[in-house]
Amino acid sequence: MPGARPVFEVADIFRQHGDAFRVAHAGHLSRSQLRVMGAIEACRTAALGGHVECCVDCRHQRISYNSCRDRHCPKCQSTAAREWLSARAADLLPVEYFHVVFTLPAPVAAIAYHNKATVYAMLFETAAETLKTIAADERHLGAEIGAIMVLHTWGQTLTHHPHVHCIVPGGGLSAHGDRWIACRLGFFLPVRVLSRLYRRLFLEKLSAAYRADKLRFFGNLKHLSDHSAFDAVLTSLRRVEWLVYAKRPFAGPEQVLAYLARYTHRVAISNHRLLAVDNDGATFSWRDYRDGARMKSMTLAANEFIRRFLLHVLPDGFQRIRHYGFLANGHRRAKLMLIRRLLAATPPSIVDEAPEQQPACAVADSSQRPPCPCCGSRMVVIEILPGPRRGNRGPDTS
Repeated sequence: MPGARPVFEVADIFRQHGDAFRVAHAGHLSRSQLRVMGAIEACRTAALGGHVECCVDCRHQRISYNSCRDRHCPKCQSTAAREWLSARAADLLPVEYFHVVFTLPAPVAAIAYHNKATVYAMLFETAAETLKTIAADERHLGAEIGAIMVLHTWGQTLTHHPHVHCIVPGGGLSAHGDRWIACRLGFFLPVRVLSRLYRRLFLEKLSAAYRADKLRFFGNLKHLSDHSAFDAVLTSLRRVEWLVYAKRPFAGPEQVLAYLARYTHRVAISNHRLLAVDNDGATFSWRDYRDGARMKSMTLAANEFIRRFLLHVLPDGFQRIRHYGFLANGHRRAKLMLIRRLLAATPPSIVDEAPEQQPACAVADSSQRPPCPCCGSRMVVIEILPGPRRGNRGPDTS
């Protein structure tokens, strides 16, 4: 049932098997991975504190524990998404929107895992440069475009699969900023041209990072420390097609918002995908796109499930949502005002999410706090439950 509380949670797996995993992998887990594990385990438990609420009529009481607010936590991202989304709603334009995805080939993805901050940033920069360069070409669009880009690092079965989703308005500003140039209906930019430029630009950046000694190699990639071995990999990567694909255009700005609501703050796996959690491990649903997008189930041992989940922990402070072109933060407001004037369009109205959809532990305003489950009356806070001391709040890597 949509919106229903999931029966199983990623936190259940971490709480049951996390200690054993830490022992088994001692010395091989990063500080960020350990912190994420602790955050998910503590989320909405007494460890983080909370408050006691009481019904003003029937005196029913309930306890609400605080969220960890970690950006990798499946329970904490819905609130963060709503807050981010309300700001993005004002940026939408009355034009067609397109969805373009840039993916890293498997050999580069392997390098990226040991060099996340460097290679993931390179992925963002190259995808943006590719889109802007081809769009600015008079043979294609001849305009300055804007884009929202979101990094995902996982596949359906939690394997490491880095790619960026790009949400792009179907058109852009002319070179002089005096008119809006719309793309052809249902067509944004030629995918084959994007793919070739993306491959060339990325390999140039990867080579430059290697020459500047910004890449590190471990385990079965250690041989790439040798220049000739690395150059051989580059040569092979120049001979294969790099995957860039454009999905069907969105039906309208409302569909764009619905997509952003689902994907911008998504984590490697949501609690709703978990089908079972027991002493043996976890069973979850996944969509097999190689088999007609059929839904299937997969069971992983707890150790393997945790290992795959931790593959997707981002470096501290790394921005997984970025804006480019006329949507870049420095001039977005001014450029959008100009575009709306050129389109003779008015800004969209912002509709807030219904208060009842917000988690109780994230609601501070008593007018938005969920009502009493017994009689439906107002709940008020009657006691604060202490959490970690200030300065030692614990998990928060958002």
